[in-house]
Parts: sequence; C-alpha cells; structure tokens
Amino acid sequence: MKTLYAYRDQWIANPRGDILAGLVVALALIPEAIAFSIIAGVDPKVGLYASFSIAVLVAITGGRPGMISAATAATAVVMVTLVEQHGLQYLLAATVLAGLLQIGAGLAKLGRVMRFVSRSVITGFVNALAILIFLAQLPELTGVTWATYAMVGAVLAIIYLFPLLTTTIPAPLVTIVVLTVAAIALDLDVRTVSDMGDLPDTLPVFLIPDIPLTLETLQIILPYSLAVAAVGLLESLMTQTIVDDLTDTTSDRNQECIGQGIANTCTGFIGGMAGCAMIGQSIINVKSGGRGRLSSFTAGAMLLFLIVVMGDLVGQIPMPALVAIMIMVSIGTFSWSSIRNLRDHPRSSSVVMLATVVVTVYTHNLAIGVLVGVLLSGIFFAGKIAQFFRVTSEISEDGRERTYVVVGQLFFASAEDFMAAFDFKEALERVTIDVSRAHIWDVSSVAALDMAVLKFRREGAEVTITGMNAASETIVDRLAVHDKPGAMDKLLEH
Repeated sequence: MKTLYAYRDQWIANPRGDILAGLVVALALIPEAIAFSIIAGVDPKVGLYASFSIAVLVAITGGRPGMISAATAATAVVMVTLVEQHGLQYLLAATVLAGLLQIGAGLAKLGRVMRFVSRSVITGFVNALAILIFLAQLPELTGVTWATYAMVGAVLAIIYLFPLLTTTIPAPLVTIVVLTVAAIALDLDVRTVSDMGDLPDTLPVFLIPDIPLTLETLQIILPYSLAVAAVGLLESLMTQTIVDDLTDTTSDRNQECIGQGIANTCTGFIGGMAGCAMIGQSIINVKSGGRGRLSSFTAGAMLLFLIVVMGDLVGQIPMPALVAIMIMVSIGTFSWSSIRNLRDHPRSSSVVMLATVVVTVYTHNLAIGVLVGVLLSGIFFAGKIAQFFRVTSEISEDGRERTYVVVGQLFFASAEDFMAAFDFKEALERVTIDVSRAHIWDVSSVAALDMAVLKFRREGAEVTITGMNAASETIVDRLAVHDKPGAMDKLLEH
C-alpha cells in the first residue's frame, strides 16, 4: 500500500510544474525527433510517433519520475545499416526485440551494474553530451541570415533574464511563444520546424511488422536489437543517475530497465523506432519545474497533439528559438567545476574523465565513450590496489625453514609481484606461505599460488599454506592443481 501511495504522489504532487515543463519539452522534442528519423533513414513520423509513445509509456512504467525518454540519436545510429539493407519493417521488429531484451535485463536486475560506473565516467559523460548538444546546433547557425543570430541572442537573454521577474512560467516556454509571434509578425527570414520535414496529420495505428517469422530474420535483427538494448539502457541509466543528483532523490534502476523495455516493445507495434532517456530534455524538464511522472506523460501527449492537431502552427516555430534553448541546456549541462578540479583530483580520475569526453565526442557514440571510461577506471583501480600488495619473509634460526607473509589482494595485477617475492633456488627444507592477511581473488592468483608451490617442491622443499580465509579457500579448492597428479602439466594446460 505504501508503494501505491508513493506511485500516486509521483503523478499528483506537482501538477502545475509538471504540465508546464512537459509542454516545453514537447516543443523541444519535435525537431529532434525529426532529425533522429533522418539519421536513421526513415520518415519523420517514425521518430515523432516513437517520441510520443516512449514518453507516455515510460511515464507509466519507468523507475525515474521526471526523466524524459523518446527517440534518440544514440539508438538511431545503430539502426542505420539495418534500414539501408532491409528496410523499415525490420527496424520495427528490431525495436520490439530490443524492448523484450531490456525487460529481461530489468527482471535479471542488471540495473545494479551502474555501481561500477565511477563518478569520473559520469562527469565525462555529462561533459561530452553537453559538447555534442552544442555541436548539433552548429548546422543551424552556419550560412544563415542575421535574423537567426539576433533571434538566438534574444532567446538566450530571455532565458537568463526572465526568471529574475518570475519563475511561475518556464522561461523556455516564454521564449518559444514570444519568438514565434515575432517571427510571424515581422516575417523574419529564419528556418522553421516545418523546414525539418513534414509533420504527420494522423494518429498512429497498431501494426505488426511485415517480416517473415523465420530463424534467418532473427539472425538479421538480433545483433541490432542487442546493440540498441545495450546502448539504450546505458544512456538511460546514466541519465537516471544525473537526474537523481539534480533532484536529490533516488529511483529504481531495474524498474527503469523494464519501463524502457515495455515502451520500446509497444512502440515497435505502432510504427515507431527505438529510443531511450534523453539527458538534454530531462534537464530541460527538471529546470522547467518538472519532477513527476506527469511531466513525461504531458510531454508525450502534447507532442502528439501538437503535431496532429496544431501541426500548421507548430511548423512555424523558428528553429533559432529551439537552438538557443539547446545551447542553454549544453551550458547548464557541462560540469564547469570539473575543469577546476583537474589540478586537485587524482591524475587517474582526470584521465578517465577526459578520455570519456574525447572518445565520446570523437565517435559521437556515448556507449563507446562510457565503455572506455569504465575500462580505464578498472585498470587504474586494479593498479592502485596492486600497489598495496607486498610479501615479506623470515627465516628460522637453523636456516632450514622460511616463512613468507603475504599482505594485500592477490589477483591478476599483483600475481607477478607475488612470484617475484620468492627465492626458489634457496636451499630450504620447509616453506610456509602465510596468507592470513591476504585474499585470493581469481584464476591468475590461484595459478600463481600453484606455480610457487610446485617450484618450491621441485627444489625439494616441503610447502605449507596457512591462514587462508573461507572465500579464498573456496576458490583455491575448486581451481588449484598443486596437490593433484601431474600438477605441472595441468597448470601449463590452464
């Protein structure tokens, strides 16, 4: 019952702020949905229908209130080759399958993998996205009339100055209305939303992708569906973390995976392409006062209303107004403090952040940038942990027995130092390896322990391992071969 009340509050706690913010987001979604459709090589209505469907369904089923999901460039670029080679129907089928995979990921509770994404990677992700959002606006600012630049300047002035008068109405909404009226009244020579592509004038209808239900079809769409599912969840969970920080709240990552999956699965059945969370629109929503599920629902519902019922009017919205809003988003998204922190933060953290930014901007693929950042974080962490590893030794008074004391984490990065600490040629009768202050983690560390024992035995020493904790003993008992017949041959085989 408590959960039900909490879910209800996520809808009704902030109706005014959510509705106004959702309207702003709906207007901002239109040109982007059209642009992403063009990227994927499909009709603009495919992206617009997808943005409506995903925003509405994620509002109902997702785990993060106030986060905006719709058609995105991250998923569109994955689908380009599929559309070129097999057509729209295969894209729709791949969208359905991607959604099912995301539902499976949520049920398997894979949302917890976000624990392995460091703060440096998240900061790099945010900075890279801010840069990409800004770069995406440049085509609208090159080779244009003076009126475009004047309008962009006016929009930015209104966005930053209007809140000084009142915050009752979101400044981006005011700018869109004012600049649209001005552009129409003054007949300014600027690009409009209608120049991006034709807006649909009918509601989406249910359809089943027209493809043969064969194993060959599955082989065609599965790689694309896996890529879309992975990229979509990665971007959604990263955005979810950022919105959590912005709103100082927590949310359910696994439910978000399920919600994104349900939205994509259903979207494929109404002629829409796959999508995921959008950090730019999510930040617009939060900064415009949107906090609850109603904001995302309003954004999706208003988007459909605007393009179907008010398409002629929406088509006259000047692109400079929307471009300026996105520039504002990019400025607000970028973590300017991260530049100052380059001198103060550990060098490894700064390298991870910068590498995430550079790779993401270079590839225009957020998933690749984040993957590089996570890998670097893991490498630096492993190297740092390995630095605290050491082996000391003490020989008995009669010189016949030496005790080696292992301290720290024994794993692939410290296995080499572990082996280098032993003098296998020393004439000894007995060797004791004390691991009471160590932990054995992986196959590499077990293999190193095996090798050490076998080398000492080859030199005629009796070897005893002491102090092994329960977890280490479990992996050693399962993987070690030093007490088995033909131990050296078995070790070399592994």
